[in-house]
Amino acid sequence: MMASRDEAQDLVECNLCQQPVSFFCRRCGVNLCETCIAKHLRVKSKNGHDIVDYTSKDDDDTCHCDSHPQNVCSAYCKTCDAPICILCVSIKHKSHEMSELSDKIEELLKVIAKENDRLQSSKHELERTLDHTTKMLSSISSYYKQRKDQVTAHGEEWHKQIENTVKKLHQELDDMQKEHEAVLQKQKKEFEEMIGKVNEINGKTIKLQKSKNVTEMQTFIPVIEKQETLSEFSLYSFPTFYECKIDANYLQTYFGYVDKMQKKKTSLLENKFKDNDLPGRRTLKVPKVTSVIDTGFPADENQNRLLDMAVTDDNKVWMGGASRELKLFDLQGHLQHTVSINDHGVYICMYNKHVVYINQPNKAVRMISDTDSVVTMFTTEDWVPFGVTSAASGDLLVCLLKDDQNKVVRYSSTGTVLQEIQYDSQCLPLYKDATYVTENVNGDIIVTDFKKNAVIAVDRLGIFRYSYSGVTGSRVTTDSVGHVIVTDYLGNKIHMLDRDGRFLRYIIPEGGMYIARAVCILGDGEMMVGECKTGIAKIVKFLEE
Repeated sequence: MMASRDEAQDLVECNLCQQPVSFFCRRCGVNLCETCIAKHLRVKSKNGHDIVDYTSKDDDDTCHCDSHPQNVCSAYCKTCDAPICILCVSIKHKSHEMSELSDKIEELLKVIAKENDRLQSSKHELERTLDHTTKMLSSISSYYKQRKDQVTAHGEEWHKQIENTVKKLHQELDDMQKEHEAVLQKQKKEFEEMIGKVNEINGKTIKLQKSKNVTEMQTFIPVIEKQETLSEFSLYSFPTFYECKIDANYLQTYFGYVDKMQKKKTSLLENKFKDNDLPGRRTLKVPKVTSVIDTGFPADENQNRLLDMAVTDDNKVWMGGASRELKLFDLQGHLQHTVSINDHGVYICMYNKHVVYINQPNKAVRMISDTDSVVTMFTTEDWVPFGVTSAASGDLLVCLLKDDQNKVVRYSSTGTVLQEIQYDSQCLPLYKDATYVTENVNGDIIVTDFKKNAVIAVDRLGIFRYSYSGVTGSRVTTDSVGHVIVTDYLGNKIHMLDRDGRFLRYIIPEGGMYIARAVCILGDGEMMVGECKTGIAKIVKFLEE
């Protein structure tokens, strides 16, 4: 029979005098009788005392001594790294280094709280990833149906091509048959005429054999000598159809293949981005143009001149325009260097201190070496490359287009595909015309879409984050704290967004801008903006000192 709560209390003794227990100190983990409670309260404790009626204490919160299970722990042995009771303090652990149990509890709780904060901080990212996975799971059947429909459509196209080939060969055979029949008919007629002539001469010969008419014989001899005999004739063969042997592997190679599902590890990095503005600094109400550079690209008012730019580590700027050159300027506008390339400098970026550009005719990503030679880093196969940017991971992000498909691909420096971003959680295309791309400090991959007139952001996993519309023909970049800076081709202004795609303000300097396209952040609250029709690059100060 189990003891009642009161009977169970009578079995527990005070840790100080072994009398029946009445109270419990939560801070020290000590059982106390009515006599000893006053004595215990006089003992100083770093964290004070928390005295409760023994019957109201939660047994699950009590740490019992391993050596004396009937006693709760009241101290902590640092030497043994274990909680102990009052008896252990005076016996087994007498010469050991001790501390209050409450101090150890406080230390452990700090560790627990820190780790809990770490886990809670990642909860939002885990929830977004879960939501993305759930949506993908709900749309997985429709996605695979789309791919099967693609295969079916491609097969039907092949069937059409085969049918057309069969029809073509049938027509060729019909034409050959007509030609063959005409040739044989002609040959037959010629042979019939020749045989008729031979029969006629034979009849004349037989008649003359019975005749004694010398004159007629003399006249006939030249005729019979002139008649030629058949020495050769053309033999026309029937056509042969040579079948190409069907090799299943060969057919698969040329028909197409399905890229198997791949498992790629992606780290969930901590989000170090904290503020939406530079600490202690505000944007100027009216940004100022502090310097103007004439890039000297071809001055044709009807064509684009200045197309793109990329800032170097030592605060110089590479510029590309409507010529087969890349130019390096310092911030004072002095031309430092010129490199010849085999395409216009429409899409450029910096990568490992070298300028990289896109060569669309050859579907290649190329880099200028230290000796100014052009090095092909890799090709993009049958996809046409557009915007390119270097990522914090040391990879390259490239916008790609094929037919009506658009995607952003993360490449290694050797061209290995590390990540493809093409569809949202509903397996619908993210982009209609992915033009420029950049990476924000929080890992977001931000793309400007020319057809959507929008900025589209996904996180480092490729999960959709936000979309900002109302920008035309735009180039995008970010500053050191994660502001998103977007040029507005037709709006003659710069849009500044926070890291979540929320509009902060327009940047329109004194004197305005004329069809701004290229942009890069210089640091110290300045950016460089390129006017694509004039070829003018303006340094714009947009933050207060």
